[in-house]
Amino acid sequence: MTALHTSWDDAWLLAGARTPFADLSGPLAQISPTDLGIKAARAALRKAQAAGEEIGYVVAGSVAQASFDAYMLPRHIGLYAGAPQDVPALLVQRVCGTGIEAIIQAATSVDRQGAGLALAVGAESMSRNPIAAYTHRSGFGLGAPVEFKDFLWEALLDPGCGLTMGGTAEELAKRGNITRAEVDAFASRSFSRALAAREAGFFDDEIVAVMTETFAREGMQDRGIVLPRKIERLAADTHPRPSSPETLAKIRPAFGGVQTGGNSSAVVDGAAAGIIASRAGANGRKPLARLLAGCAVGCPPEIMGIGPVPAIRALLERTGLALHDIALVEINEAFGAQVMACARALDLDEARLNVNGGAIAIGHPLAATGIRLSLTCARELVRRGARYGIASACIGGGQGIALLLENPDAAA
Repeated sequence: MTALHTSWDDAWLLAGARTPFADLSGPLAQISPTDLGIKAARAALRKAQAAGEEIGYVVAGSVAQASFDAYMLPRHIGLYAGAPQDVPALLVQRVCGTGIEAIIQAATSVDRQGAGLALAVGAESMSRNPIAAYTHRSGFGLGAPVEFKDFLWEALLDPGCGLTMGGTAEELAKRGNITRAEVDAFASRSFSRALAAREAGFFDDEIVAVMTETFAREGMQDRGIVLPRKIERLAADTHPRPSSPETLAKIRPAFGGVQTGGNSSAVVDGAAAGIIASRAGANGRKPLARLLAGCAVGCPPEIMGIGPVPAIRALLERTGLALHDIALVEINEAFGAQVMACARALDLDEARLNVNGGAIAIGHPLAATGIRLSLTCARELVRRGARYGIASACIGGGQGIALLLENPDAAA
């Protein structure tokens, strides 16, 4: 199997944080992904008890061009998080795998390139996806169509295979004989697990509350976050809600089959950040997890959702582990049928899968998701005293990505 495999001897996740994930057109709808990323980055640094001046590399991702300064997103996140001006920044984009890719790049920078401490960020404003036209630069011909389209909707189509992302999930459902009732039951369980995790306070140490505030840096223009009127503070994800299979069964299909708006990933805005360090860069601070290896692979575009399967298999093969060695697996719930197809192909016990809920309940802000998956996995390993975990995601166009984490306290 062809796989892009990277392993590290000295890469550690010190800490991470994320904003609440807020529904499309909700309280975060008007906030630039750069500012969401700055908020998450500053919170992650506080969690790691690290200063911005320690940052030796910045890796950030944002899939959609959701602000006019999108080109500068990683640079501005780094600078307003306190990184020295001579520290470089990189923009990465691997669609739904962007957050994991950012961690992989950051881990490589501390393990092999002397960064010491790196900042990995994923930030996404789905609400600010533009209504766009790509054909009007030279003007409008007489009677020619004016083709402004919804980027958020149009980007769901893969013209190579002729299927939308939802259509690729429907293809997996057909091939695996996955029924609507099964998908709704899976989605209901995702909601239940997310609500239970919230009630138990699991997300309290992961989420930083968002408020109206200013981000300042000497020598640069102030920027920041302005919440809508009457909203003083957003401290929790907005999408999780009681969702029984019977309730979900009433929602109409979105792509002509088993997938609906209720059993697919929620469309949300948000950001997540992680602090990655070498032992020297950690400077005696206790890490949350050791980063062992990452794999990215390709798969058929028409079943792009199966991507985690070859990625996880390649990761296990290259590291000499078996799936039974892995205590927890986080697979992004892009679509219910998609993650169910992955679990069945891997023969993965769902008791180890997305134990605190997934993107169906919590939401999927594209670039931020991989960092959330990794952070949630690392924190749950610590809570359980378990050793190994994997965070993985499918990727539009036909790819998969996976990251292997180890709980240092449980290492032999």
